[in-house]
Amino acid sequence: MRPIGSVHEIPPGEGRTFAVDGQMIAVFRLRDGSLRATQAVCPHKGGPLADGQIDLKQVLCPLHLNAWDLTTGCSLSGQPDLAVYPVHLDHDTILLGDPT
Repeated sequence: MRPIGSVHEIPPGEGRTFAVDGQMIAVFRLRDGSLRATQAVCPHKGGPLADGQIDLKQVLCPLHLNAWDLTTGCSLSGQPDLAVYPVHLDHDTILLGDPT
């Protein structure tokens, strides 16, 4: 796991994009305080997923409202699945693992 930033960079209920080893990763801070991480670009039309609406289970792409499960990356709207990344918090530091 590698550090990518501070949890304070992400307000609760929002996402932010981080560049990690040449990849753009969307990290979401859910309202319950947990974190989720996926690829940052929508596979449908390249929308910025970190700007999408989230709840405790899914993210909606801000361009066309396609939906994905935040834990598994599985599409809920017939699009290709997302890459998901293990993500943990060490004090205030976000730690990111390799995609699953």
